[in-house]
Amino acid sequence: MPRNPDIPEAFDVYTVVVLRRPADAPEMPDDELDALQARHLAYRAELGRRGVLVVNGPFGEQSDASYRGMSIFACDPAEAAKVSDADPSVAAGRLAYDVMEWWVRADSLAFPLTDRVVGDRRSMPDE
Repeated sequence: MPRNPDIPEAFDVYTVVVLRRPADAPEMPDDELDALQARHLAYRAELGRRGVLVVNGPFGEQSDASYRGMSIFACDPAEAAKVSDADPSVAAGRLAYDVMEWWVRADSLAFPLTDRVVGDRRSMPDE
């Protein structure tokens, strides 16, 4: 049977982490929230300097306000979960996360600010 032309021959598979505010996030005074946010941003910046985190940023105008931001990592999902657990905002319970693989048509994304390969090239298995 011929291959479906709507299915790409190859995919680039990225590790994505979506940060969200859990319903039971602890309340904190504004000064503590500001300090925690500064530690969160510094931690994410360090992951970027180490080449583990490729791109990240907050959401705006989302349909669900609990979703806070998204990151693409240059590692497998298990490592992304490990470094996400160490994020100060996650450790404090103010953020939670979901880790997933995101399959996109090969060569449809570029990350010019990194000097390493991001993602794995894969083919869709034949049915």
